[in-house]
Amino acid sequence: MPSVIEVTDLRKSYGGRPVVDGVSFAVEEGEIFGILGPNGAGKTTTVECVEGLRVPDGGRIRVAGLDPVADHAKVAQTLGAQLQQSEIQAKLTVREALELYAALYPRPADWRPLAERLGLTDRLGTRFGKLSGGQRQRLFIALALIGGPRIVVLDELTTGLDPRARRDTWQLIEDVRASGVTVLLVTHFMEEAQRLCDRIAVIDKGRVAALDTPAGLIHRSAGATVISFTPSTPLDERELAALPALASIEHQNGRLTLSGTDETVDAVLTLLARHRVTAHQLRVVDATLDDAFLDLTKEATA
Repeated sequence: MPSVIEVTDLRKSYGGRPVVDGVSFAVEEGEIFGILGPNGAGKTTTVECVEGLRVPDGGRIRVAGLDPVADHAKVAQTLGAQLQQSEIQAKLTVREALELYAALYPRPADWRPLAERLGLTDRLGTRFGKLSGGQRQRLFIALALIGGPRIVVLDELTTGLDPRARRDTWQLIEDVRASGVTVLLVTHFMEEAQRLCDRIAVIDKGRVAALDTPAGLIHRSAGATVISFTPSTPLDERELAALPALASIEHQNGRLTLSGTDETVDAVLTLLARHRVTAHQLRVVDATLDDAFLDLTKEATA
């Protein structure tokens, strides 16, 4: 698939301190591409440069082949955005906000079916200040899409939402992609990134620590699978240490916790059967994006 966003060696500093330090990635047409990282990692500065809201100190950015700074007016017709700090006048109704934003574009999308698709039809007469957090996020998605963009940037869209509203918003993001819009999603929620994203760039301290699919990032984790149990009799330490793909082993109050891969788990079960050892309270847990993220950012810090 062709790349609709290309970022190459992006750099941005404030007061001599680098906030974005050589970030590179490409977003393919039709995917949900995630930018994941802790607070202060440089995620928002990166996407604000992509949006043309900030001028980079160095590097190259292209959005649908356009320079976001030099071709800002054209990029604004191609890219819709929901900013991290989004707010509109509290007394504006949902209808007024949609009509106002539609008036800013030469060929806006019809906001009526857009409002219906996002569950806002019964809130058209409600003032912004009276909307719930989830309803506000629905409105911000509508405003980001009202220009009929090819790409939409969603920055920390679900921060502050309760779990139900967050999951409802995830479904909306998947619906947006299904309609043919490429999504650049900025988040620090691991579960959100794992659920939604086709690929993820993990940014830490202004640099890309890793770029892969969620499954690929998890596979990089020091222990992609963890098996824990209390053996009925002690196992030989040398046999445990020789287990294939073993990443770590811990002993605590007679309980063993080993991290590795599926191959490690199979070998442990074979070892238990060979010595006729019973594994009490056996647990096998796959690693999550949380585990991979902690490993990746730890490596970047070292």
